[in-house]
Amino acid sequence: MRRGFFITFEGLDGSGKTTQLRRLEAALTAEGRTVVSLRQPGGTALGDRIRAVLLDSRSETELGGIAPEAEMALMFADRAQSLGQVIQPALAAGSVVLCDRYTDSSEAYQGAGRGLGSERILAMHQAVCNGFQPDLTVLLLPPLAGSLLRARHRNDRQQATQGVNENRFEREGDAFYERVYAQYQAIAAREPQRVVAIADEAGIGVIHKIVVRIVRERILAMTP
Repeated sequence: MRRGFFITFEGLDGSGKTTQLRRLEAALTAEGRTVVSLRQPGGTALGDRIRAVLLDSRSETELGGIAPEAEMALMFADRAQSLGQVIQPALAAGSVVLCDRYTDSSEAYQGAGRGLGSERILAMHQAVCNGFQPDLTVLLLPPLAGSLLRARHRNDRQQATQGVNENRFEREGDAFYERVYAQYQAIAAREPQRVVAIADEAGIGVIHKIVVRIVRERILAMTP
């Protein structure tokens, strides 16, 4: 059986990446492909526990904050678990795996945002994930201000209606996100064969068509 295809979606919260992942999942499933979707952090029982610590703004008060190095280590603990438990078995079974965030997020958020540097993040990726990379990364980069506004409003709604508190990162200032955004741009420039950046602020349907076209071209190119 041929190995499956690993696609990650990257970008700031509020960029539309989760919506585009779900739409791509529906399109590929309609074509008869087996699709496995997950998010990072999360996607496994252990990962969901790690996610609760990392994203809940109450971690700042109840835990006394999370050191940048601890944040990085927890992100990679989640990633190692999802690789071993979900991603690699699904790829071995020939599935298309769609993942909402992967190591590019760590390089952008912990490397640039927290100031740990890309070199440390990439070394961690090599040590913990054996350097395992996606076949394709869809990076959504609409204008920064709009993404932040959408993310903060969405998290406020979730907390009000569902009691879900995932505001820890959204509480960071604009300078933090400017560093994150710039690092995403740098990653796309550094790895153009893997990363396809879409900076268009077009509607959801237009972006979806672009994503589907790119994915079909890549999947067909890798299919004997």
